[in-house]
Amino acid sequence: MRGFRGGFVGEAMRMGMGRRFSAGELQTILLALLEERPSHGYELIKTLEERSGGFYVPSPGVIYPALTYLEETGLAEVENDGTKKLYKITDAGRQKVEENRVMIDQALAKLERIAEGMAFVNRMFDPEQHQGGGGGGRRRDDEDDDFGRDDGNVRAARQLLRSALRMRHPWSASEAARISGILERAAMEILQGGKTEPQRD
Repeated sequence: MRGFRGGFVGEAMRMGMGRRFSAGELQTILLALLEERPSHGYELIKTLEERSGGFYVPSPGVIYPALTYLEETGLAEVENDGTKKLYKITDAGRQKVEENRVMIDQALAKLERIAEGMAFVNRMFDPEQHQGGGGGGRRRDDEDDDFGRDDGNVRAARQLLRSALRMRHPWSASEAARISGILERAAMEILQGGKTEPQRD
């Protein structure tokens, strides 16, 4: 599982089981996204979701207060777009981005690593959908090929898990939290290589 242990699990566990971004970090990241192009609030949510492979989806209750702060502090401005608000970065906002470029690049790189990990997990649980068509397309590396050829108990368990997830979908926020907790614990047990706490008499 090269690239999975140190990349996705490390980053995702830190973001998923603790805070994701502080208020200040999120505000600065939103500025960086606005520097790329003016956006509506829901578009910024979608961008963060896409860049993290669906792992990080901030709620409107998080995004819009951050955008309001950026507007009130003169780092962003709002243009009415029908009934919606289109947010644009200001010169002061661009200066803020330049002052925090290193942090922004690190944060966006973190989301990209998580997205790569999410894609890898998808291939693990449903390798048939990533085999490629008749054009002889190849998957990313030989390690993935070995995994896809597994026809033992692990493959059967993986298919059972996929079926269980499909049966429970769509799920509520509380159910999603319950399921993610189960999967996170399973992932950590797998990474520990069967090591368990010694039993006490």
